[in-house]
Amino acid sequence: MNLCNIDEIKPLLARHGFRFSKSLGQNFLIDASVPRSIAEAARLTPQRGALEIGPGIGPLTTQLARRAGKVVAVELDQALLPVLSETLVGLDNVEVVPGDIMKLDLDALLERFGGLEPVVCANLPYNITTPVLTKLLESGRFSALTVMIQREVAQRICAAPGGKDYGAFSILCQYYADCALLFEVPPHCFLPAPKVTSAVVRLERRSAPPAQVTDEKVFFRTVRACFVQRRKKLLNGLASGFSGELTKEQLRQAMENCGLEENVRGERLDIPAFAALSNEISTMLMEISENSN
Repeated sequence: MNLCNIDEIKPLLARHGFRFSKSLGQNFLIDASVPRSIAEAARLTPQRGALEIGPGIGPLTTQLARRAGKVVAVELDQALLPVLSETLVGLDNVEVVPGDIMKLDLDALLERFGGLEPVVCANLPYNITTPVLTKLLESGRFSALTVMIQREVAQRICAAPGGKDYGAFSILCQYYADCALLFEVPPHCFLPAPKVTSAVVRLERRSAPPAQVTDEKVFFRTVRACFVQRRKKLLNGLASGFSGELTKEQLRQAMENCGLEENVRGERLDIPAFAALSNEISTMLMEISENSN
């Protein structure tokens, strides 16, 4: 069965009584070149195990199975499980796991790979892109993530400082991984066709962060404070983010110690600059804590 042929997909779905769910962001690929290109971009080998999230009816799954040692496909929609049991028949290295990736235990999922190097390769539903990528990156368990997502989110992930797409999510992704936008996928490649263009990105886990950070929690808190309101000057954002803990004068001093002008905005800072600033703030917070004890 050609899982990207619309004339074969529609009877398959009708036979199982399947209906697309807008809330789950379901859009199935109908261009066979796309899942093949995504699987090739993932650089799979028999020594790698691929975690797929939202396999749909399985067009990408079958491509992954040809290249990886094992595929673990997590599917939330119970209505798709009988469809997958038909479309993936004969693929002995594929295991479908029912459930919500945001609630499932990643360690338990990874045990299913039996020692293979875990990577992620998926056509992610648009509505879960940010939380899923955050969870996977923060876990530190995957050597690479190759995912198809909304183009605008892909641009944010790969954005450089100073641009309109650059923000807190850009920094989070680039702190953990080397990020590259590989290619775009137009709406006509899907059923139903989404209203936006998609893009495939590859995130290769870094062996070490691009800058030394004293306290990662303070680092990401500093980043978030500077982007909650993009047009706020950096000092005002920090004052809101650390209200009740550090005075505006202390935060101004932290900025001066890093050579930052008072009127600079967060979108101008790269990761090393944020690291230096958060390290200054961490030192101040530790001194306050020690003095209070």
